[in-house]
Amino acid sequence: MTRLELLKIVIGRARANGFELRRWYTTRLALPWTNAADALATLEQHRNYYTLLFSHDFAMAFWKPGAEITFQVPAQTFQRRMPDGTIQTIQRKPFIRRSARKDAWRYHLREMALAEEPLRYIRRYLNVEEDLTDEPAAEDNPSARVRKVRSTPHTAALKVSPKSARPLPEDPPAFLRRPYP
Repeated sequence: MTRLELLKIVIGRARANGFELRRWYTTRLALPWTNAADALATLEQHRNYYTLLFSHDFAMAFWKPGAEITFQVPAQTFQRRMPDGTIQTIQRKPFIRRSARKDAWRYHLREMALAEEPLRYIRRYLNVEEDLTDEPAAEDNPSARVRKVRSTPHTAALKVSPKSARPLPEDPPAFLRRPYP
């Protein structure tokens, strides 16, 4: 899957949650709006999509407030005064925590800033099977069509399918076709 295809999916999910691409594009980037396809092409060029991914408006729309998130709390070492007056060093192991906060998007922005490739970080929160590549996959390459299927009692081997389980649409998504006010 190319970056442009993944950007379309990511923006589509944010748009479904209330994100307005046209308003953000004209106010934050200060570029004239021609159409959504040109806007996506501009964002993809020279990694301009970082501006979108780290935008607070986009993050609030992509990770809805109140949605449950799972994250890991790192190991901690600190000193504490005990009831008998002695000071001891407490060492806590890392642990997994789940929460449904109103500001979960802030956590994800921090984690995305620490990630090597922010678009790959966001991809983990989408239902997309394909790997992110810079170029479109070759259709004549049979190894690109081999995918692993969850092993069940009936199917425990690799299956070769001519298309992925969820093929990408040929026409542009609905949010790109709608006229903007």
